[in-house]
Amino acid sequence: MNERKLRMGVAGLGRAFTLMLPTLAADPRVELVAAADPRVEATQRFAADFGGRVYASAAELCRDTDVEVVYVATPHELHAEHVLLAVEQGKHVLVEKPMALTLAECERMIAAAEYARVRLIVGHSHSFDRPILRAREIIEAGDLGRVRMISAQYFTDFMYRPRRPEELVSERGGGVVFSQAAHQVDIVRLLAGGVVSRVRAVTGAWDGSRPSEGAYAALLTFDDGAFASLVYSGYAHFDGDEFCGGLGELGKPKIPGHYGAARRNLRRASSTAEETALKQARNYGGRDYVAPSVHAEGEPSNADRPWHEHFGSVLVSCDRADLRPLPTGVMIYGDDETTRDALAAPQLPRIEVIDELHDSIVRGKAPLHDGRWAMATLEVCLAMLRSAREQREIALDHQVAVSR
Repeated sequence: MNERKLRMGVAGLGRAFTLMLPTLAADPRVELVAAADPRVEATQRFAADFGGRVYASAAELCRDTDVEVVYVATPHELHAEHVLLAVEQGKHVLVEKPMALTLAECERMIAAAEYARVRLIVGHSHSFDRPILRAREIIEAGDLGRVRMISAQYFTDFMYRPRRPEELVSERGGGVVFSQAAHQVDIVRLLAGGVVSRVRAVTGAWDGSRPSEGAYAALLTFDDGAFASLVYSGYAHFDGDEFCGGLGELGKPKIPGHYGAARRNLRRASSTAEETALKQARNYGGRDYVAPSVHAEGEPSNADRPWHEHFGSVLVSCDRADLRPLPTGVMIYGDDETTRDALAAPQLPRIEVIDELHDSIVRGKAPLHDGRWAMATLEVCLAMLRSAREQREIALDHQVAVSR
């Protein structure tokens, strides 16, 4: 049976869009019909690639009557504004994480979507990854008992990739707490049931030339007594992908000799303007942009198809076993033996995002990653920043449980 296509317009043709592009271009349930970006080279490329209408602003895109869903992939500080523009025009919305920068913005976005009777879904985040969802299914089956503890850690060179100025300003959504903790918090909330009661955290800002939080450690306590420890470094020299079989965050094998490439590339920039230019050159439509390979749905598995995406090492301690989600499946460490709950390589990366979006709009199924779920994740991230600043534990009150 042919699925109804969702007519999608994209607000923002930067890095987030390029990561979703293989999915959006190949999934038969999506048709890219329009896009908006202030960079002319990006909109020209979109028109050539998809034959879609292009605009210089998100407001113009949202007024396009043929657009049914707006994918908001603009800078973090603009998410709330652009979601509200879309919702006011009666569009469903898929917005990148973090949902917004304040809880007040989240509340306005949720209220506007409910009033307009449109769907608001927040993603991609790595809690969409199939190995994480499979681990949650194993937990919910009940055979392993309760989740007692989760340990999550990831070490990357995130802070030394080319950035726009606002990406290094915490108040504008910069730094690793807004950009990276949103993934890690979403994962552990999904695995532990969703409701965090208290947060204690410290953050590190260790490089004066990159003036934002580049590392954190946090302890999250859940309402049922489970707890999760989170560690992330964006300054790392060690590559956390070693914990995932040498597969990168996007599920692809690491390139031999690629170690240190981010820092080497950044040394080419001697000013903020040059660093911004480095980033723009690799973005969609830029001089150095390389189009991703796209596998059409239904193709057989082959050697160059990526495995599932991941966000570093995650270990879930249950009463009767430990679970370790990996790009190739879920390892189960029981009392007497270890087993691997294997997963096939995905036909398309991030297809789970479109599954949730399409099911919610076409079939009326309530999404997991809705506005209230994403607001609860943002509340944890904001509490991490506040806890580090005030050097105390922070209690939470906007949490929601995993929907079933």
